[in-house]
Amino acid sequence: MTPVIESEEQKDLRAAVAALGKRYGRDYITRTVAEGRHPAELWAEAGKLGYLGVNLPEEYGGGGGGVTELSIVLEELGAAGSPLLMLVVSPAICGTVIARFGTEEQKRTWLPGIADGTRTMAFGITEPDAGSNSHRITTTARRDGDDWLLTGRKVFISGVDIADAVLIVGRTEDARTGRLKPCLFIVPPDAEGFQRNPIDMELNAAEKQFELVLDDVRLPADALVGDEDAGLLQLFAGLNPERIMTAAFAIGMGRYALGRALDYARERTVWKTPIGAHQAIAHPLARAHIDLELARLMMHKAAHLYDAGDDIGAGEAANMAKYAAGEACVNAVDQAVHTLGGNGLTREYGLASLITAARVARIAPVSREMILNYVSHQSLGLPKSY
Repeated sequence: MTPVIESEEQKDLRAAVAALGKRYGRDYITRTVAEGRHPAELWAEAGKLGYLGVNLPEEYGGGGGGVTELSIVLEELGAAGSPLLMLVVSPAICGTVIARFGTEEQKRTWLPGIADGTRTMAFGITEPDAGSNSHRITTTARRDGDDWLLTGRKVFISGVDIADAVLIVGRTEDARTGRLKPCLFIVPPDAEGFQRNPIDMELNAAEKQFELVLDDVRLPADALVGDEDAGLLQLFAGLNPERIMTAAFAIGMGRYALGRALDYARERTVWKTPIGAHQAIAHPLARAHIDLELARLMMHKAAHLYDAGDDIGAGEAANMAKYAAGEACVNAVDQAVHTLGGNGLTREYGLASLITAARVARIAPVSREMILNYVSHQSLGLPKSY
């Protein structure tokens, strides 16, 4: 692995998490998927060691670091074959939003548990008709006395079955303009009117996906996170870390696949030499390594900008990092499978399941086409077609 510019503390974190991931490994994740359960043992140990909350404030039980440190945790677990998707959701999105915008009571209620893994929060933004367009969200919240009534639908919401609450993105009406603006609400899954329906996925993952139906879910006033008038500021405070962490997830997966391919290419011998000696095998693997390293550098840039408080700069870099990492991951997995030939499709080597999983980083949480739109408009100043 080519070194990156990191502090000694970050290097130590990387090494420690890599050791934890290695103790669990790909076989552990494969087993939990087959058993239809969450990787609770790894999650609990990572929480006990302080890795889940490394980005959260120390005064609330976190490590006092940032998204930079949390991305290291997810990347190294992924590189060991044991990634934790809920790291993207609970500490990165929900933990960050509450830490930045939550009330003191919300911080004390949620952040210590999120940090040590004893409490988990899901995140609900995607809707059936809105797709990647957060401006078309139709889940609405209206006041009823001191309470809120939340109504709408969400799809592809990860980990609702293990979540203690869901941070739901809804929209409230601006009293001055009549326009709808995004707001965030903490919703308990046992609230009356809250219904979850599992989505039957062909993707093999420990984390299950759900459709949510919210039918006049009554919430107290303190369920609102942050300022009702902050709008997109608070929303994107969670979405930028989501993109950065998705990049970490993809880079870790790509590194795992590449590592399996390299081991095979060094050992598999045909016509008296290991197949890795042949440039038709070696060069594609070298390109895959280069692409992963380049994606990692952009991910680090995005994380550092975000941790420094540059939300605008982080937005551009986070989108680019997510795009680059998704492409690098897909290419690394594809090349790993081809390197192993028929063995790449066997359960013994565990690469075939990654063919589908790698595509997630191209699709979620925002498609690569929407990222190209973002870069075209925001970075290059080109006009919109929509």
